[in-house]
Amino acid sequence: MTTSPTRNSTAPIAANDRTGLASSPRVKLSRRRISIDHPDPRTGERLLADALGAVDRDALDGLLKQLVKASVIGHKPDEANLAFMISMMKSIAPRDSIEAMLAAQMVCVHVLAMRCANRLAYADDMPRQDSASRALAKLVRIFPAQIEALSRYRNNGERAITVQSLAVQDGGKAIARNETQHTNLIVSEPRLAEAIPMPDAGEREHGQADIKQANS
Repeated sequence: MTTSPTRNSTAPIAANDRTGLASSPRVKLSRRRISIDHPDPRTGERLLADALGAVDRDALDGLLKQLVKASVIGHKPDEANLAFMISMMKSIAPRDSIEAMLAAQMVCVHVLAMRCANRLAYADDMPRQDSASRALAKLVRIFPAQIEALSRYRNNGERAITVQSLAVQDGGKAIARNETQHTNLIVSEPRLAEAIPMPDAGEREHGQADIKQANS
């Protein structure tokens, strides 16, 4: 992998909290060679590795080669498609090797889903429509599962649960608040029923008597 002088790097469209995204170099393709667009080779590799969650040069080389193969359009790697995939990986901001691999899989699944959507749009007979629609359906089901897997991994195997509460202030104005908590899947779900107190025998008999009296 080599580097080349910086040329016409894409400026960030929207502001974000990760300032490193704007400064990370672009990747160029030229006759079976992957080059990083940065005047300093080591700095360019380090910036791109940090943006993609690669722990070393071997990991960065492997990720880039895999993304190049997945970017192929018409049996040829597509630089614009590769730039899009790398940009999406940067926005996911993988923090380690596991997240880097998950992020790479996510962008590849998305690209493949869009290709299937394009095939479906141009399909002019039922067999091609069925083939493209089945493939598209599988891919769009995989993508949310990947998002959930990344979220659980980042939360140490816990799932984020949002509880909405409604508070009524003076004057009758109602304000809804969302409170998000991370609850362990294995521990929390079996205890949902345990958290609800069950009435004892006396309370059940008293409740049944109230029901009979109300119905009479």
